[in-house]
Amino acid sequence: MSALTRNEAQLRAQLIDVQHYAVTLDLTGGEDTFESTTVIRFTARTAADTFVELKPDELHSAELDGSPLDPADLADNRLALTGLGEGPHELRLATRMRYSRTGEGLHRFTDPADGETYVYTQMFMDDIQRVFPAFDQPDLKAVFEFTVTAPAHWTVLANGITERVGDREGDGAGIWKSAPTPVISTYLAAVAAGPWHSVRTEHAGLPFGIHCRRSLAPHLDADAEEILSVTTACYDRYHEKFSEPYPFDSYDQAFVPEFNAGAMENPGLVTFRDEYVFRSAVTDTQRQRRAMTISHEMAHMWFGDLVTLRWWDDIWLNESFAEYMGYQTVTEATRFTGTWTEFAMDRKPWGYDADQRPSTHPVAPDPDAVPDTASALLNFDGISYAKGASALRQLVAWLGEKDFLAGINTHFTRHKFANASLADLVESLAAHTDRDVHAWAEIWLRTTGIDTLTPRIEESHGGWTLTVDHRGTRPHHIGVGLYDREPDDTLECRELLTVDVPSDEILSFSGPRPALLLLNDGDFGYAKIRLDRSSIDTALRDLSALPGPLTRAVVWNSLRDMVRDGELEPAAYLATAGAHLPAEADLAIVQSVLGFTRHHIADHYLAPEDRTEALATLTSIARALLRRTEDGSDPGLRLSAVRALIDAATQPDTLAAWLEDDTVPGGPELDPELRWRILARLSVLGAVGEREIDAALAADPSATGREGAARCRAALPAAEAKAAAWERLFRDDSLSNYLFSATAQGFWQPEQAELVREYVPRFYTEAIALGARRGPAIAEAAGRYAFPGHAVDEDNLRAGRAALDDPALVPALRRKLVDQLDDLARALRVRSA
Repeated sequence: MSALTRNEAQLRAQLIDVQHYAVTLDLTGGEDTFESTTVIRFTARTAADTFVELKPDELHSAELDGSPLDPADLADNRLALTGLGEGPHELRLATRMRYSRTGEGLHRFTDPADGETYVYTQMFMDDIQRVFPAFDQPDLKAVFEFTVTAPAHWTVLANGITERVGDREGDGAGIWKSAPTPVISTYLAAVAAGPWHSVRTEHAGLPFGIHCRRSLAPHLDADAEEILSVTTACYDRYHEKFSEPYPFDSYDQAFVPEFNAGAMENPGLVTFRDEYVFRSAVTDTQRQRRAMTISHEMAHMWFGDLVTLRWWDDIWLNESFAEYMGYQTVTEATRFTGTWTEFAMDRKPWGYDADQRPSTHPVAPDPDAVPDTASALLNFDGISYAKGASALRQLVAWLGEKDFLAGINTHFTRHKFANASLADLVESLAAHTDRDVHAWAEIWLRTTGIDTLTPRIEESHGGWTLTVDHRGTRPHHIGVGLYDREPDDTLECRELLTVDVPSDEILSFSGPRPALLLLNDGDFGYAKIRLDRSSIDTALRDLSALPGPLTRAVVWNSLRDMVRDGELEPAAYLATAGAHLPAEADLAIVQSVLGFTRHHIADHYLAPEDRTEALATLTSIARALLRRTEDGSDPGLRLSAVRALIDAATQPDTLAAWLEDDTVPGGPELDPELRWRILARLSVLGAVGEREIDAALAADPSATGREGAARCRAALPAAEAKAAAWERLFRDDSLSNYLFSATAQGFWQPEQAELVREYVPRFYTEAIALGARRGPAIAEAAGRYAFPGHAVDEDNLRAGRAALDDPALVPALRRKLVDQLDDLARALRVRSA
């Protein structure tokens, strides 16, 4: 399969304009394939040769301007169009396409709960070619219309409003047509079909709808008011911010099964992973995360859908802006006012970590660094999302929100329904400020790596001075908090300064130095923050006494970075968590610190002989949180504590008793998520077997039940269970993306290192073959979930580095291996330090 190169895309955009796609899909033909017929109207600017892309199971026929083309000329997902004359043309192609089981193209899913089937498209990057032929690049925008024949009891959704226009004679299959879209890019075209359960309303004169599979109907209905409230509140807030109105005819949100991403911004038909339809109890932080995803995808209606990148080097124009706007708008428009703390604790470390790996790249890479679609796919990471959003937050702090929004609105007006680049955006911003936005963009968006800011305090008689040591290249506009210890052992903010770094200025203060001095207080900057020695002592002793969750988040992230850089012992971080989490009020902080402690400190950074003690500390924290929430005052915190206690258990007795009683003493009662979580941990500990897993699956025969059972079976500490799981992972190519990931998650367990030792070197050769065979989605999943990260040793590192030289290694897996091996090397350095 050929990846489209940037040079090829630029040449084709000079040769042709595309006006219209009329796509006809027949979804009634069977479980494996569907029929797809496409008519494309386009214009050649001059006499030219070009090509159209498609990946069919079979190309039945092709006609250009009424003359047949030879289907045998299809080669490497391209059909040549030669001898085009200047002027309008019509291309007609009839194909049979193959359904996907990996979340790419037209994904087909049969719900084990009721036997109903659903299909939905994920056209992103170059997967439209798996559904219908296209001139597949973002700057060849066109109008899309769909005609879909589907089983009689199905509903069809698309980018535009759909209508059932008739029934097919003979079997009563429904024939659906969609309204034509405005001009959009190929990767944004979308269809979703099945017996959806729908909740519909109208807002601002437009139809709004939310949709899920029928088996999730009660859970969607329970949350419909909240989902629609968030949706309409964000919609209204964006119309206050943006001068261009929402540009499409409807707003549907479909929660679809086995979705690879969090969501996809298809105009008029946003698709979400249906884990966002909560079938078990969740914390308010999880609800906040769903709200942010809704807001993020709606921001894309402007950033990406109305104005689209010209080529994939500018993906930050989509993702960084949607990430920033998503968090900011949820904070402004909904009850979720703590989103920036969650960003600090969850998203920002994602960006920090990515920016310190060999695979790092600029937020806005040089176009030559993204030569084709295969390389572009690798840049959807913590840099394009979290670092880019952090850079924008810093830009807003520097420019002021008024000038920032004025520039954004100029950008929309200049480029609506068209394509734009970094240079176009910078010009729009520069029109509304005297600041040098061009220089800012070069420094912040064209460079890699993360700066480090360290305070240097000199005390003298009657006062003290502050300078900020700056290791890096970027300017920073940050807050500096000065905190004093009060007689009641709380910490109070004496003063909050605004400082520009770098600067030769020495700040002088009278009186005693503060107990804690915190750079980047408020978390508007993007840099690693170090504490002076006295402030470290204060933080370790009094962290929970700091006012304001964002302030505490900055300190926690500083300690996290110090552990990763070998400057703070993992045991010290563990002890700090034990001392301060039981009193922490912010759920995002609790969840993030527990997660880092469990999965990084206990499983990777501490020596194996110290792991049991670390898990005991986590258990102690969880029990303290359970005691604190016995009165029912904070069910979300209690749920987080229960989850942490399950995951850290080293003995089965307590968990087995909870499972037997179907409840945690004092609550909560066990729902499906908690039952499967307990069963997974008991499987690791060898306290249950196939019989108990089969019984649990019989009680919960849902899709998540199947995934839970797959995870548990792979986690069983028996040679035959591991062999069977390995066979499913690397031999059974029918395994769906979600069942593959669940099996991989269960396979490697630190407690079972000896049992699975023989599989560690086998992973590399078998994963490389799997990725080449099954494509980028499974390759990425293999690198993410099936990597033997528990084996923190030089043998594993050497085997992995040798695998990077294998010419069969596909880009998606190579990128994951590079990142995983860098994390493995870091864990070894932390242990040795």
